[in-house]
Amino acid sequence: MLIGFAKKAKKISNLLFYFYSHSMKIIDILKDSNYKLTQFETSQIEALENSIISKEVRGKQTPYVECLVRKREMKLTPEEIVRQLYLMVLNQKYGYDFERMAVEYNINLGSTKKRADIVIFDKKNTTAVYILVELKKPRLQDGKEQLKSYCHGTGAPMGVWTNGESISFYNRRDPNYFKDIPNIPNSNQTLKELLSEKWTINDLIRDDKLVAERKSLKKWKTKFWQMLELMFLKKSLNLFFQNFMTKWKVAMMKIEH
Repeated sequence: MLIGFAKKAKKISNLLFYFYSHSMKIIDILKDSNYKLTQFETSQIEALENSIISKEVRGKQTPYVECLVRKREMKLTPEEIVRQLYLMVLNQKYGYDFERMAVEYNINLGSTKKRADIVIFDKKNTTAVYILVELKKPRLQDGKEQLKSYCHGTGAPMGVWTNGESISFYNRRDPNYFKDIPNIPNSNQTLKELLSEKWTINDLIRDDKLVAERKSLKKWKTKFWQMLELMFLKKSLNLFFQNFMTKWKVAMMKIEH
């Protein structure tokens, strides 16, 4: 009788565990964060959601997922969600093998040690970082500055910043100059080949920085009006000095006569 009861209890426990692990939604994990997932495909989000594993940690059910690169279970935080989804993008869209990637890659910045979210290694020089991806900072400016320092530390010629909603791509030309680029090359392409591609109107609309980075037009409008005011001010000052000099010359001629 006790054995039968124990078997039923275990079965119920397994059913509850299955139900709980499959009822975990990514939207619930993201609700108190600044991360959004608008740049990812629905199929990618669903695939990640279906791979969620529930683990009991300190008496509480906690979501975990097996990392596509590290091949071990990781706690599914908002940042980890964006990381796993972007790993899918790098593999499915750009064709980079997971074997060419590393996650939480150690970087030495002088006496300080940091970790890059994702790095892709060079195809030929397999220890050199080719592309560096930063996810930690939901704001572009914060993330871009961190990305720059990490690219300096590794010598990576390209960097990507994303928070799941906005995305920016950069080419490191020298330690003090990062140029915006429209995308990163796929696994069978070089950066030079990517930049020499011809772009259609639809490509430009799709990859427009104002759309991709969710930048507001307000600041550009403000800058425009500031420049316009400066132009009018400069023109007004020129006219003022011209009139002043003309009147001054006339006055000097009258005095001389």
